[in-house]
Amino acid sequence: MSLQHPAEGRHGTAAGGRIRSVCVFCGSAPGTDPRFLEAARQTGTLLAQQGFELVYGGGHIGMMGALADAALAAGGRVTGVIPQHLMRPEVAHLGLSELIVVDSMHQRKRLMADRADCFLVLPGGYGTLDETFEMVTWLQLGLQRKPLALINVGGYFDPVLRWVQQAVACGFVRRGQADLLPAADTAEAALALLQLEL
Repeated sequence: MSLQHPAEGRHGTAAGGRIRSVCVFCGSAPGTDPRFLEAARQTGTLLAQQGFELVYGGGHIGMMGALADAALAAGGRVTGVIPQHLMRPEVAHLGLSELIVVDSMHQRKRLMADRADCFLVLPGGYGTLDETFEMVTWLQLGLQRKPLALINVGGYFDPVLRWVQQAVACGFVRRGQADLLPAADTAEAALALLQLEL
């Protein structure tokens, strides 16, 4: 494990349109459906097997821990980005390839975005949706061009997808921007969507 403080970066695209690293947003809780943890493990394993670095929020509990542990077990490189206030032994994952400690949640999101070529989203709570919609907003405003896809485990994100359609119908989201938040049922299918976008 390497501990370091971040340098400033820029929101761009993958060099040559190729994916080298994938940021995954997900919950720090395990959820009530065993399919959630299984999807996290499958995602971590898939990314490692395909040679992609995993960038995530740096925790070792819940979905986060399952994701990181699976990627590490499959021989993958895993970078965690965690705010100082969460650097408690019961929260931070101390067995990662690299753990970067930042000062704030805002800095965490910025650095995860800088370190990744694209984003996958697994089930989670407020924090997961906050991260997801910040990246979608940056896409909408042209502040970054890195695609994002939801892994819609057991229909978890169906209400979010319905809300997007409602926002379009009510004139708050342009119809052409509804596809900024695509979804697939599995990590493999969601990753394929991202690869089509690059």
